[in-house]
Amino acid sequence: MKVLITGSKGQLGQALIEKKPENIDLILSSRDTFDLTSKKECDFFIKKIKPDLILNAAAYTAVDKAESEQDLAYKINALAPRYFAEIANELGIKLIQISTDFVFDGKQNYPYKPEQERRPLSVYGYTKACGEEFVERIIGNSNDGTIIRTSWLMGPVGKNFARTILNLLSERDQIKIVSDQVGGPTTTYSLAEYCWQIISLFKKNILVPNILHYTNSGIASWYDISIAIQEICLDLELLENNCDIFPIKAIEYPTPAIRPSYSVLDCTTSTNLPSIASSSHWRNALKKILLPNSNFIA
Repeated sequence: MKVLITGSKGQLGQALIEKKPENIDLILSSRDTFDLTSKKECDFFIKKIKPDLILNAAAYTAVDKAESEQDLAYKINALAPRYFAEIANELGIKLIQISTDFVFDGKQNYPYKPEQERRPLSVYGYTKACGEEFVERIIGNSNDGTIIRTSWLMGPVGKNFARTILNLLSERDQIKIVSDQVGGPTTTYSLAEYCWQIISLFKKNILVPNILHYTNSGIASWYDISIAIQEICLDLELLENNCDIFPIKAIEYPTPAIRPSYSVLDCTTSTNLPSIASSSHWRNALKKILLPNSNFIA
């Protein structure tokens, strides 16, 4: 099976490469390969390589910066998925679109189901929601593609919360972390393995829902994750000093983009599919990306 991964240099793209199963012919693309904001370039590249499946892991993920770069965020997060869906539909190619918990407003206090109404709070969330809607409308109810929503993604490479926190813990005597935003932490390794399991279902012509949710099990606040990172890294001797971590409210740490206060996704139906392994707890998954041999400190 020939699989095209867009955003291959990003944190999820790198994990997908590392976790690739046998018998997969991988084609990698990044911003240097073709301009995914250009329909003409998307069509030309995909028609040239003729993949069996496109996994779109490319995204504009600078949540705060998107508030002032709305046009670029829309082109990457909304129009590019539309172009991929259109060419996939035309050529009979499967499509997996990676999306986010930010399509919801976080105003409920129980996990969001895949079929719930999108109500984004930020430009980033809005553009990702638009991308989802394009894919849904074009792919329809066929078994030719799916949207995989995830949340609070962290991995051993790229810019993410875990790497930022470890740097802060090693540089400062004390830090303040938001404690009243709750979500489902997810590691890139775990999500990559899930993506390959879903691709295996497509290969076997097993019916896959149009929208899936995937996170590691368990919920946490950013403060909880910071404490866990510190405990794990002290145990692994990745930290020498014991930095004090203090909880604060989100209102004390204003940002240009509004974040959902509750970002927990209901993954029940998404993980009850045939041959899908149960999701590991976020703390256990986090430890795997913090291990010295995971290149976390690179």
